[in-house]
Amino acid sequence: MGRVTEMLGIKYPIFCGAMGGISKPELVIAVSEAGGMGILATAGINPEAVRQDVRKIKEKTNKPFGANIAIISGNVEAVLTVLLEEGVKFFTTGAGNPIPLIAPIHKAGGKIFPVVPSARVAKKMEESGADGVVVEGTEAGGHVGEATTMTLTRQAAEIVDIPVICAGGIADGHGIVAAYALGADGVQLGTIFVASKEAPIHDNYKQAILNATDTSTMVSGRRAGGPIRIERNLASRKHIEIDQDLKAGVKEIEGYTIPSLIRAANEGDVENEIVTYGQIAGLIHEIKPVKQIIEDLFSEAEEVVKNLDINR
Repeated sequence: MGRVTEMLGIKYPIFCGAMGGISKPELVIAVSEAGGMGILATAGINPEAVRQDVRKIKEKTNKPFGANIAIISGNVEAVLTVLLEEGVKFFTTGAGNPIPLIAPIHKAGGKIFPVVPSARVAKKMEESGADGVVVEGTEAGGHVGEATTMTLTRQAAEIVDIPVICAGGIADGHGIVAAYALGADGVQLGTIFVASKEAPIHDNYKQAILNATDTSTMVSGRRAGGPIRIERNLASRKHIEIDQDLKAGVKEIEGYTIPSLIRAANEGDVENEIVTYGQIAGLIHEIKPVKQIIEDLFSEAEEVVKNLDINR
């Protein structure tokens, strides 16, 4: 299906977003086995636990998979060392400057696709040697930038020659076709994989996505420097309060966000803890196996292309 599949040895040009507390070995394995690129989330996890996660994945699949490094976590060198020691060859990054990671990853024979919030940063990543970029629009769940997926993807694709992966606001075949029309080489999905049978989280969290509409989320944390799209619930009110505290910064707001998100995923309290998913959740109506999700997405995309009539 194109240069991304050839570069990474995957069947479908589709990445699983690295979602804290959700993109654990079980989901990574399912996505990779289904032909996509499963990506392990390492934020908030100590290096030796990361090592064990990688080994769990390698026990269950021989398909390509990757890991995400959240630079804001503060233990980047230790986590990267473990991942390289364990033979991980594909990386995405977020929440910080990934440029210092490019050389050691390349030296180990790996590839890196930083997640970026703007076309300008995408170009900077290309100039610094990145193998590709994931451009993530503000429609996405989790930490977000300002630009929308439609404007960001097209502008990034115009100014870089490396592969562009489109993320944010995609949950069906129509979205995949739109991403390609904008110049993307593939897509990264999060919310739809959260609502999968293999996602190792509480059923209440998955049900929250099935219950959602396009207005069920909001972005909080912009003032403190940690903007994140979250569900409107009691926890979002507390998140706003922290963000409005002029003494609070990224450390304080992340100190609340990450543990609360993990509790919601593990324990299922979706009223009092942080729940995050994208604005596209309103299109998701059932919990399906990852393999079926991916196959349905591309089957629908083929039908959409077949039925396109730009003259009507």
